[in-house]
Amino acid sequence: MPPNDPGPENLVTRVPKPPNPKTRSVPLPDEIPRTTPAQPALADQTGALRKNPNYLEATRDPAFLDQRETRGVRLQLDYQKTESVLAHRGIEATIVVFGSTRLCEPDLAREKLKALKCHPDHQPDDPGSRQQLAVAERLLDKSRFYEIARAFAHAVGTCPQNRNPTRLWIMTGGGPGIMEAANRGACEVQAESIGLNIRLPHEQYPNPYISPNLCFRFHYFAIRKLHFLLRAKALVAFPGGYGTLDELFETLTLIQTRVMAPVPVILVGESYWSRAVDFDFLVEEGVIDPEDRELFWYAESAAEIWSGIQAWHEANGTPLFPPD
Repeated sequence: MPPNDPGPENLVTRVPKPPNPKTRSVPLPDEIPRTTPAQPALADQTGALRKNPNYLEATRDPAFLDQRETRGVRLQLDYQKTESVLAHRGIEATIVVFGSTRLCEPDLAREKLKALKCHPDHQPDDPGSRQQLAVAERLLDKSRFYEIARAFAHAVGTCPQNRNPTRLWIMTGGGPGIMEAANRGACEVQAESIGLNIRLPHEQYPNPYISPNLCFRFHYFAIRKLHFLLRAKALVAFPGGYGTLDELFETLTLIQTRVMAPVPVILVGESYWSRAVDFDFLVEEGVIDPEDRELFWYAESAAEIWSGIQAWHEANGTPLFPPD
């Protein structure tokens, strides 16, 4: 051993005990509010400074984050939170289901029609009452689409290639009606599904069939739309109103312009869609090309929707299911 070498047993005595990673035995000066016997109000002044909104960290200051100048940051966060969860879960492929919030299950639609007929204010000879009754009858007729959406999600969730683990996910707007039906169908066969709610001036409740850890809410419609299509392997549009038409036509435009790679687009219920939108008229008028009319097709049943999606991807040479 070299001279003056203290030896390993003495070296140990020079190593201090590791400190507590979170607390100190003696607090630092800045941990104690400044005060003196002559100036007791200093502690109150310190407390007031800490309560001032400008003292809040930027990420914990709602008023700051809600400013117009921080909209870019909010857009990033609106996108990133959902993206982080979906990426962490390994979710790569979805089938997006759109449709009216007003199309409920048949039993409930019958109850609503019956309640309307029995309501004391209902007057058979009043034009307004007759209109309400006619609408309720048509909604009852269209309630079959609720069951079709439900059955379609059953089919996707029980597909042998899609079991243990899930590789193709049902994604909806998270609300009632057709969206509820699709999430419900997946839930009933123990398949997880995704719901993308949106912040509205009135409270919007997510339907209870969305998988709890896959229910999201967005502030910006644009970011929500982005997430609808980023992983989409197909778009299935049931009868609906402005919201459904908005999502449908945005998707068709992105495919038409090839900004988005083509995916199957299925309109469920030809009798509804052919009257709601006269696509043949658009071709005849020259505002879309005949090939644009081929960007979608009609279907009438869950089996037709599901087999059509599979056949399209097979013909396109694209895998419907991501690899394990």
